[in-house]
Amino acid sequence: MSQALSPFDLRDTLRQMVAVLQEERQALAGLDLDGIMGSASAKSTMCDAIDMAGISAIDDECRGLLEAAKKMNEVNRQVRNLIAANVAARLEAFTGGSSIARGPTRPPMPMRRPGGRAWPAMACAGAAVAR
Repeated sequence: MSQALSPFDLRDTLRQMVAVLQEERQALAGLDLDGIMGSASAKSTMCDAIDMAGISAIDDECRGLLEAAKKMNEVNRQVRNLIAANVAARLEAFTGGSSIARGPTRPPMPMRRPGGRAWPAMACAGAAVAR
C-alpha cells in the first residue's frame, strides 16, 4: 500500500500540477498534440498522488493551489471544447452537412435495468427486447 503524501510533498505536487496546466494551455494554443498528451499523462499521475494525500494534509496554501489548478483546468477544458467545436464545424462545412460523414443511423440498443433485465418494449421505442 502507498504512503500518504506529507503536506510539503502535497504542496510540491500541486505546484507541479499548476505548471503542467500552464504547459497544457501553451500546447493547446499551439495545437501541439504531443504536448497535450504529455500534459494529460502528467495530470493523471499527479491526481493519483494527490488522492493519496488525505484531507489532513490540506492547509491554506494547498487550498489556494487547488483552487488555482481547478480554475486553470476549467479554462483548458473550455479551450479543448472550443477547438473540438471548431473542428466539427469545419468538417461539417467540408461535407456540406451530408449524412455520409455522420454514418448510418441505427435504432438505439435497449438498455438493461439492474439485474440484467430488459426494459419493457414500449420504453425502447419499438426496438426488439430480449427478456
